[in-house]
Amino acid sequence: MRDFFDLLARIFLSAYFLYEAYDSVAFFKSTKTYMAKYGLTWQQDMLIYIGIAFLIVGGLMVLIGYRAGLGATLLMIYWIPYTLLVYAFWNSDIEHMRIQSIHFMKNFGIIGGLIFVILHGTGKYSIKRVFASTRI
Repeated sequence: MRDFFDLLARIFLSAYFLYEAYDSVAFFKSTKTYMAKYGLTWQQDMLIYIGIAFLIVGGLMVLIGYRAGLGATLLMIYWIPYTLLVYAFWNSDIEHMRIQSIHFMKNFGIIGGLIFVILHGTGKYSIKRVFASTRI
């Protein structure tokens, strides 16, 4: 049963990041505008492409369970600076501080899930286990 929930948790975590990648591609122009709002004007296209690559590669690695620790690390390299920049509730005015702090803590909860994947691995249901158990 534990292995099933490990798989389910990886599916939920990776779905979040894969959707983020899709959204960044589908709304590329508004993503650039959003970045400029937070002062990221240097090499926006390159930053978006790198971010999308980290989201897709990391999300797929966590999903299929192949080198999931590396995938979770890639996602954290993207997610921690994003969270600190976008949801800096300590810089918000009082009326936006509450919602910004909720989003900030939500993102840190997601980071906790990624750390869990790094520390505990993928469980029984992963591509790595399938290849290890297949005899040719």
